[in-house]
Amino acid sequence: MNVLILFNKPFNVLSQFTDRSTEASGRETLSRYIQIPHVYAAGRLDRDSEGLLLLTDDGKLQARIANPKHKMAKTYWVQVEGAPQEEALQSLRRGVQLKDGLTQPAKVRLMEEPAGLWPRNPPIRVRKSVPDSWIEMTIREGKNRQIRRMTAAIGHPCLRLIRAQIGDWHLGDLKPGEFKQVTRL
Repeated sequence: MNVLILFNKPFNVLSQFTDRSTEASGRETLSRYIQIPHVYAAGRLDRDSEGLLLLTDDGKLQARIANPKHKMAKTYWVQVEGAPQEEALQSLRRGVQLKDGLTQPAKVRLMEEPAGLWPRNPPIRVRKSVPDSWIEMTIREGKNRQIRRMTAAIGHPCLRLIRAQIGDWHLGDLKPGEFKQVTRL
């Protein structure tokens, strides 16, 4: 049938349909939001991250989206602690040295808070003495918690992370927990 679903994954939801961990039970999964049979997440989005998650029943498409060898661009809106200067942004553009190696260069720009942004529950921590900023970052690889580790490496810890785009698919106006099925070309 070749189903493709765009889903706005809420904060604190696992990117899978069941929770087989030994951690405390009761963690939310995709099954609370999506009851379409035989679809699976194409890639992952950490529990503490929000935004676009693609689901499909097409194994070839799932592999093309999820496999790093295809280098599909993924764009994130990143709220960071502090106000990154141009030198810090240039570090991200060149690639950042992490414990597991040098990241590929990222496409990076400062941005305003995204229009129509929903409140996060629970809210991010706020420190009155430390400002926060928004960065748009596009990467083509997928190291574990890569965006968070990259912003921490330049001295600006991530406060909130929202995936806005995967390839040509955009989050659009989907609210957290909403999804839409799209026609594939």
